[in-house]
Amino acid sequence: MRPLRFVALGDSLTEGVGDPAGEGWRGWAALLAGRLAQESPMESVEFTNLAVSGAQTRDVLERQLPAGLALRPDVVSVVVGVNDTLRCTFDIHAVAARLDTVYTAFAEQGAVLLTACLPDPGAMLGLPGALARPLARRQRAVNAVVHALSERYGAVHLHAAEGAWLTDRAMWSADRLHPGERGHRQLAVRFHALLAQAGLAAGPAPSPEPESPAPTASAGLWWLATAGTGWVARRCTDLLPQLLTLAVDEMRHRARGTSARLDLRASAAVSAALAALSTAEPQPDAV
Repeated sequence: MRPLRFVALGDSLTEGVGDPAGEGWRGWAALLAGRLAQESPMESVEFTNLAVSGAQTRDVLERQLPAGLALRPDVVSVVVGVNDTLRCTFDIHAVAARLDTVYTAFAEQGAVLLTACLPDPGAMLGLPGALARPLARRQRAVNAVVHALSERYGAVHLHAAEGAWLTDRAMWSADRLHPGERGHRQLAVRFHALLAQAGLAAGPAPSPEPESPAPTASAGLWWLATAGTGWVARRCTDLLPQLLTLAVDEMRHRARGTSARLDLRASAAVSAALAALSTAEPQPDAV
């Protein structure tokens, strides 16, 4: 019997940023991989993490998908989209089309697909309302697409965009965008529960308790003063001009009492993006 093959695609969240291990990262996918099969010499898991920090849906489609298909996984996770919302090139039609192509390719190989909806980065960073709302609207659009496609392809889908874990500081790393070890363990535990419920995880659940202490307030300040400064500078160069334009539009609509139009416009864009996708054969409902 060959080992169960688990392949992870995505960005820094799946790469494991926030959960250090040696000179690199571990993360929720690695924690989950170790518990998919029974602790027996007859069963094992081959885990390959193709996720790369900063990846967008285009990167997953063009770079990670071919490598993932070549491995012919039994289980594959595709968790991506936040970086798309942080770019001036954001286009929900393109995001939907890329995800649909990726999901289709793995579904045709018979792989079990893992997906997740994610919190919006503006709220996690504590941005002012006029700046946070456009990002939140974009993330809701991405989540709506992921929800719809997860149902279409019968994915094991984790609702991670809400819940008490978002406001629990102990769950998050110093950068406030990536989970810390406890947060990554929370994701692994929740994915394992869904897989076990569907009869797809034979091993015991991962431990929710971290092996290392949560980051301190001083660690957060150190991150902002060092790596955080570079991160903000890179994002500002690309996103800030458009985000400021979006913020001005946001304030104008709020002053006029027409903010609902922005939400309706975003919902209409999601509907159009999903309608534009090729019709697929009916799939089992998402878990």
